[in-house]
Amino acid sequence: MKYIKGRGAQHNSHNKFSIHEYEVLDDFLNYCEIENEKHETNSTSYLEVHSKTILNKVTSPDTGFSYSMNPYQGCEHGCIYCYARNTHEYWGYSAGLDFERKILYKVNAAELLEKKLRSKNWKAQNIMLSGNTDCYQPIERKLEITREMLKVLLKLKHPVSIITKNSLILRDMDILKQMAAMNLVHVSVSITSLSDETRRVVEPRTASIKKRLATVKKLSDNNIPINVMMAPIIPAINSHEIIPLVKKVSELGARSVGYTIVRLNGAVGEIFTNWLMKAYPDRGSKIINQIKDCHNGSLNDSHYSSRMKGEGKIAEQINIQFKLARKLYLKGIGLIPLDFNRFDKKLTNQFKLF
Repeated sequence: MKYIKGRGAQHNSHNKFSIHEYEVLDDFLNYCEIENEKHETNSTSYLEVHSKTILNKVTSPDTGFSYSMNPYQGCEHGCIYCYARNTHEYWGYSAGLDFERKILYKVNAAELLEKKLRSKNWKAQNIMLSGNTDCYQPIERKLEITREMLKVLLKLKHPVSIITKNSLILRDMDILKQMAAMNLVHVSVSITSLSDETRRVVEPRTASIKKRLATVKKLSDNNIPINVMMAPIIPAINSHEIIPLVKKVSELGARSVGYTIVRLNGAVGEIFTNWLMKAYPDRGSKIINQIKDCHNGSLNDSHYSSRMKGEGKIAEQINIQFKLARKLYLKGIGLIPLDFNRFDKKLTNQFKLF
């Protein structure tokens, strides 16, 4: 099968919850080409869903937040390494191309959020927006679900952490500035490489590196606390960029930098390996072996103590580089803790009456 440009995954992996499995044969593809027909489209479809809840309790001790909320399921960005691909199987789709081409959006997300935050037993806690799929993926420009959720958080003065790799977040600068003035928001911008060539292959439909770097500077210039996530580190693809990347984002105003080492959980292992042999045929085997070296001989590690940072010599070398980079460029700098004391579930759009 030919390389599908503009997509991360190059096929639809089997859904582990599905009884049946199908495969598109090359003979059928050749027939479609001869007959000038298409067996499927590479366009993205969007499906409206009405969820019952929007906040997800996070029990993992190594994430740093108590709840996550995801207005979208599936992600058009198409990052090949994304651990969230596996969640698409619960909706009856594949973690492969379906994850990128079938996007579910929770039209009532803001309503559900306000209802939860105003509930009797809710106390202000660290919430991550999104934590699974990007809340600023392309369709957000039209739907503005994330923006409506931010309006709710601002209205009730509830703190939030945001992570994205899309410059669309700058659209909501008006809200973010108000929240930052009350120490109610942290923003993490995901930048895995300084090379747009690498970005186009690994994260095909994300904002360019130039735009992401400009986003870091713009947010910092407006006093919005910025963290940069170099996640994930993929040996032999972006592992050589650690020090120059930290140097660059520190110059643009980032106050901290975090990282994870790639781990290929569930169906992602098959999807990533299939893609790798097409995208980097000259070093595919080397990359796979180095990833395994970071996870005790496996592509995945589910242990809380080691899954994010890995183990072994390569993981140790990566950790040493980050320690050095932080010492050189971010010493004494960090994010100020969020203020959870401002939250008031009784607040409305108007000033409170005495």
